[in-house]
Amino acid sequence: MSRLFDGLDGAVARIQGASDRGGFHDISLDFLFYPAIALAFALAFALADPARNALAAAVLLAAFVGTGTVFLAFADIAAKRGLHSAAYPNKSSYFLGGLTEATQALAFFVAMCLWPALFVPLACLFAAVCTITIASRLAWGWRAFALPKP
Repeated sequence: MSRLFDGLDGAVARIQGASDRGGFHDISLDFLFYPAIALAFALAFALADPARNALAAAVLLAAFVGTGTVFLAFADIAAKRGLHSAAYPNKSSYFLGGLTEATQALAFFVAMCLWPALFVPLACLFAAVCTITIASRLAWGWRAFALPKP
């Protein structure tokens, strides 16, 4: 449903024109949705077997918070500097990609549903890939903001 609505809001923006209101809600709902799903998995799996699943669930949730934090911090500073993404010119804010985007997150969520016994390794693997995304975004920000504000 998330991907369907996310695609629909993009289609509406292309027809009616992008707006700051739409861009704000789009990114806000994305970054509320993913940790909420991670939290739902954390609750379900950690409650089922806390000793086995609680740490992996907490790491997974922290990974989502980390990717979103770095993404939004970069977008904030980029906006202050008047930067725009050439790769994603129709996005309302500076869109900084990574290894863990919506498609990858949803694939892991589906895998966790299909193979719940593999929750711990799947959560840890996805958190590790999120860590690569976080590190790459931090490095990109370090390079992009090295010069003083114009």
